[in-house]
Amino acid sequence: MAGRLYIPPLDLERLMPGLAIDVPPVTGANLAPRRPLSIIRLEAGRPRLTQAFWGLTPPWLEVLDHAPHCARAESLERRAMFREAFAARRCLVPAGGVYAWQPRPRGKQPYLVTRVDRGPLLLAGLWCRFHTGLTEHHDSFALITVAANDLLTPITDRLPAVIDAADAAAWLDPATPRDTLRERLAPAPGELLGAFPVSRRVNDPDHQEAACAYPTGPMLCRNTAKE
Repeated sequence: MAGRLYIPPLDLERLMPGLAIDVPPVTGANLAPRRPLSIIRLEAGRPRLTQAFWGLTPPWLEVLDHAPHCARAESLERRAMFREAFAARRCLVPAGGVYAWQPRPRGKQPYLVTRVDRGPLLLAGLWCRFHTGLTEHHDSFALITVAANDLLTPITDRLPAVIDAADAAAWLDPATPRDTLRERLAPAPGELLGAFPVSRRVNDPDHQEAACAYPTGPMLCRNTAKE
Protein backbone atom coordinates (compact mmCIF):
# COMPACT_ATOMS: atom_id res chain seq x y z
CA MET A 1 0.00 0.00 0.00
CA ALA A 2 1.09 3.63 0.35
CA GLY A 3 1.78 4.60 3.92
CA ARG A 4 4.43 7.24 3.45
CA LEU A 5 5.06 10.00 0.89
CA TYR A 6 8.01 12.12 -0.15
CA ILE A 7 6.82 15.61 -1.14
CA PRO A 8 9.60 18.08 -1.97
CA PRO A 9 8.92 21.61 -3.27
CA LEU A 10 7.29 21.16 -6.68
CA ASP A 11 6.67 23.53 -9.60
CA LEU A 12 2.91 22.99 -9.51
CA GLU A 13 2.01 25.86 -11.80
CA ARG A 14 4.20 24.39 -14.53
CA LEU A 15 2.80 20.94 -13.87
CA MET A 16 -0.80 22.16 -14.10
CA PRO A 17 -1.15 25.55 -15.82
CA GLY A 18 -4.05 27.55 -14.43
CA LEU A 19 -3.87 25.91 -11.01
CA ALA A 20 -5.22 28.16 -8.26
CA ILE A 21 -3.10 27.98 -5.11
CA ASP A 22 -4.87 29.20 -1.97
CA VAL A 23 -2.45 27.90 0.65
CA PRO A 24 1.26 27.07 0.65
CA PRO A 25 1.86 23.49 -0.54
CA VAL A 26 2.63 20.96 2.18
CA THR A 27 6.13 19.53 1.79
CA GLY A 28 8.11 16.97 3.75
CA ALA A 29 10.65 14.19 3.36
CA ASN A 30 8.69 11.47 5.17
CA LEU A 31 4.98 12.22 5.45
CA ALA A 32 2.66 9.68 7.08
CA PRO A 33 -1.17 9.40 7.18
CA ARG A 34 -3.32 11.10 9.80
CA ARG A 35 -2.20 14.61 8.88
CA PRO A 36 -3.19 17.33 6.38
CA LEU A 37 -1.63 17.19 2.94
CA SER A 38 -2.06 19.22 -0.23
CA ILE A 39 -4.59 17.96 -2.76
CA ILE A 40 -5.78 19.30 -6.10
CA ARG A 41 -9.50 19.22 -6.83
CA LEU A 42 -11.94 20.96 -9.14
CA GLU A 43 -13.72 24.00 -7.72
CA ALA A 44 -15.98 26.19 -9.86
CA GLY A 45 -14.53 24.57 -12.95
CA ARG A 46 -10.91 25.31 -12.06
CA PRO A 47 -8.25 23.07 -10.47
CA ARG A 48 -7.37 24.37 -7.04
CA LEU A 49 -4.73 23.40 -4.49
CA THR A 50 -6.07 23.05 -0.97
CA GLN A 51 -5.50 20.86 2.08
CA ALA A 52 -7.29 17.79 3.38
CA PHE A 53 -6.70 15.21 6.10
CA TRP A 54 -4.98 12.03 4.84
CA GLY A 55 -7.45 9.37 5.92
CA LEU A 56 -10.99 9.30 4.52
CA THR A 57 -13.44 10.29 7.26
CA PRO A 58 -17.06 10.15 6.10
CA PRO A 59 -19.64 11.60 8.51
CA TRP A 60 -20.62 8.20 9.89
CA LEU A 61 -17.07 7.11 10.79
CA GLU A 62 -16.83 6.76 14.58
CA VAL A 63 -13.17 5.81 15.10
CA LEU A 64 -10.55 8.04 13.50
CA ASP A 65 -8.01 5.20 13.50
CA HIS A 66 -10.32 3.35 11.09
CA ALA A 67 -10.09 6.10 8.47
CA PRO A 68 -8.56 4.42 5.39
CA HIS A 69 -5.61 6.22 3.85
CA CYS A 70 -5.81 4.07 0.71
CA ALA A 71 -8.61 2.64 -1.43
CA ARG A 72 -8.14 -0.29 -3.79
CA ALA A 73 -9.10 0.59 -7.36
CA GLU A 74 -10.80 -2.78 -7.79
CA SER A 75 -13.32 -2.12 -5.01
CA LEU A 76 -14.15 1.58 -5.51
CA GLU A 77 -17.60 0.91 -6.94
CA ARG A 78 -18.41 -1.97 -4.61
CA ARG A 79 -17.69 -0.34 -1.26
CA ALA A 80 -20.12 2.28 0.01
CA MET A 81 -17.30 4.24 1.66
CA PHE A 82 -15.70 4.96 -1.72
CA ARG A 83 -18.47 4.68 -4.32
CA GLU A 84 -19.92 8.20 -4.14
CA ALA A 85 -16.56 9.93 -3.82
CA PHE A 86 -15.19 8.04 -6.83
CA ALA A 87 -18.19 9.14 -8.87
CA ALA A 88 -18.10 12.83 -7.98
CA ARG A 89 -15.16 13.86 -5.75
CA ARG A 90 -11.83 12.82 -7.20
CA CYS A 91 -8.57 14.59 -6.45
CA LEU A 92 -4.86 14.50 -7.17
CA VAL A 93 -2.02 14.47 -4.67
CA PRO A 94 1.21 16.03 -6.00
CA ALA A 95 4.27 14.18 -4.74
CA GLY A 96 7.87 13.41 -5.49
CA GLY A 97 7.73 9.75 -4.53
CA VAL A 98 6.19 6.95 -2.50
CA TYR A 99 8.03 4.87 0.08
CA ALA A 100 7.67 1.09 -0.08
CA TRP A 101 9.19 -1.65 2.08
CA GLN A 102 10.67 -4.80 0.55
CA PRO A 103 10.53 -7.86 2.83
CA ARG A 104 13.98 -9.33 3.54
CA PRO A 105 15.26 -12.00 5.96
CA ARG A 106 16.79 -9.39 8.28
CA GLY A 107 13.95 -6.89 8.15
CA LYS A 108 12.24 -4.78 5.56
CA GLN A 109 14.32 -2.54 3.29
CA PRO A 110 12.70 0.81 2.49
CA TYR A 111 12.73 2.06 -1.08
CA LEU A 112 11.64 5.34 -2.61
CA VAL A 113 9.56 4.87 -5.76
CA THR A 114 9.89 7.90 -8.03
CA ARG A 115 9.78 8.89 -11.65
CA VAL A 116 12.97 7.79 -13.37
CA ASP A 117 13.62 11.44 -14.29
CA ARG A 118 12.79 12.47 -10.66
CA GLY A 119 9.96 14.66 -11.92
CA PRO A 120 6.70 15.25 -10.00
CA LEU A 121 3.91 12.69 -9.74
CA LEU A 122 0.17 13.24 -9.63
CA LEU A 123 -1.33 10.49 -7.47
CA ALA A 124 -4.99 9.54 -7.85
CA GLY A 125 -7.24 10.13 -4.87
CA LEU A 126 -10.80 10.72 -3.75
CA TRP A 127 -12.10 13.05 -1.08
CA CYS A 128 -15.13 13.66 1.12
CA ARG A 129 -16.53 16.46 3.26
CA PHE A 130 -17.92 16.22 6.77
CA HIS A 131 -19.95 19.28 7.83
CA THR A 132 -19.32 20.15 11.47
CA GLY A 133 -21.61 23.19 11.45
CA LEU A 134 -23.57 25.49 9.18
CA THR A 135 -20.41 27.03 7.75
CA GLU A 136 -17.69 24.70 9.01
CA HIS A 137 -16.51 21.47 7.43
CA HIS A 138 -13.73 18.90 7.50
CA ASP A 139 -12.24 17.56 4.26
CA SER A 140 -10.33 14.29 4.01
CA PHE A 141 -8.97 12.03 1.28
CA ALA A 142 -7.59 8.61 0.44
CA LEU A 143 -5.15 7.57 -2.26
CA ILE A 144 -6.28 5.04 -4.87
CA THR A 145 -3.94 2.10 -5.25
CA VAL A 146 -3.43 -0.32 -8.14
CA ALA A 147 -1.19 -3.34 -8.67
CA ALA A 148 2.50 -2.51 -9.03
CA ASN A 149 4.02 -3.19 -12.43
CA ASP A 150 6.27 -6.20 -12.96
CA LEU A 151 9.44 -4.16 -12.39
CA LEU A 152 8.38 -3.03 -8.91
CA THR A 153 6.50 -6.14 -7.76
CA PRO A 154 9.59 -7.52 -5.97
CA ILE A 155 9.46 -4.42 -3.76
CA THR A 156 5.72 -3.94 -3.26
CA ASP A 157 2.51 -5.41 -4.61
CA ARG A 158 0.56 -2.13 -4.74
CA LEU A 159 1.22 1.55 -5.38
CA PRO A 160 -0.91 4.68 -5.81
CA ALA A 161 -2.24 5.12 -9.34
CA VAL A 162 -0.32 7.77 -11.27
CA ILE A 163 -2.36 10.18 -13.40
CA ASP A 164 -0.60 11.76 -16.36
CA ALA A 165 -0.68 15.57 -16.33
CA ALA A 166 -2.44 15.44 -19.72
CA ASP A 167 -5.28 13.45 -18.10
CA ALA A 168 -5.52 15.55 -14.93
CA ALA A 169 -8.45 17.70 -16.07
CA ALA A 170 -10.49 14.68 -17.11
CA TRP A 171 -9.69 12.88 -13.85
CA LEU A 172 -10.97 15.81 -11.78
CA ASP A 173 -14.09 16.43 -13.90
CA PRO A 174 -17.21 14.80 -12.35
CA ALA A 175 -18.67 14.40 -15.85
CA THR A 176 -15.91 12.09 -17.09
CA PRO A 177 -17.36 8.65 -17.98
CA ARG A 178 -16.62 5.80 -15.60
CA ASP A 179 -14.98 3.71 -18.33
CA THR A 180 -12.49 6.51 -18.97
CA LEU A 181 -11.69 6.73 -15.27
CA ARG A 182 -11.13 2.99 -14.97
CA GLU A 183 -8.67 3.13 -17.86
CA ARG A 184 -6.58 5.62 -15.90
CA LEU A 185 -6.40 3.30 -12.90
CA ALA A 186 -3.75 0.99 -14.28
CA PRO A 187 -0.21 0.07 -13.23
CA ALA A 188 2.29 2.74 -14.21
CA PRO A 189 4.25 2.12 -17.43
CA GLY A 190 7.48 0.28 -16.76
CA GLU A 191 9.55 3.10 -18.20
CA LEU A 192 7.98 5.77 -15.97
CA LEU A 193 8.91 4.67 -12.45
CA GLY A 194 12.02 3.42 -10.73
CA ALA A 195 13.00 2.77 -7.12
CA PHE A 196 16.13 3.06 -5.04
CA PRO A 197 16.92 1.95 -1.47
CA VAL A 198 16.95 4.57 1.27
CA SER A 199 17.92 4.73 4.92
CA ARG A 200 15.87 2.79 7.47
CA ARG A 201 15.42 6.09 9.26
CA VAL A 202 12.24 6.51 7.20
CA ASN A 203 10.73 3.73 9.30
CA ASP A 204 10.09 6.38 11.96
CA PRO A 205 7.79 9.17 10.70
CA ASP A 206 9.35 11.51 13.25
CA HIS A 207 12.43 11.58 11.04
CA GLN A 208 11.82 14.37 8.53
CA GLU A 209 15.35 15.29 7.44
CA ALA A 210 15.99 15.52 3.70
CA ALA A 211 18.43 12.59 3.93
CA CYS A 212 15.44 10.24 4.34
CA ALA A 213 14.98 10.47 0.56
CA TYR A 214 18.64 10.10 -0.40
CA PRO A 215 19.60 6.94 -2.31
CA THR A 216 21.74 4.39 -0.50
CA GLY A 217 22.12 2.27 -3.64
CA PRO A 218 21.46 2.34 -7.39
CA MET A 219 18.02 2.94 -8.88
CA LEU A 220 16.10 -0.07 -10.11
CA CYS A 221 14.59 0.93 -13.44
CA ARG A 222 13.73 -0.69 -16.74
CA ASN A 223 17.21 -0.19 -18.19
CA THR A 224 19.02 -1.70 -15.21
CA ALA A 225 16.53 -4.54 -15.01
CA LYS A 226 17.51 -5.63 -18.53
CA GLU A 227 21.24 -5.64 -17.84
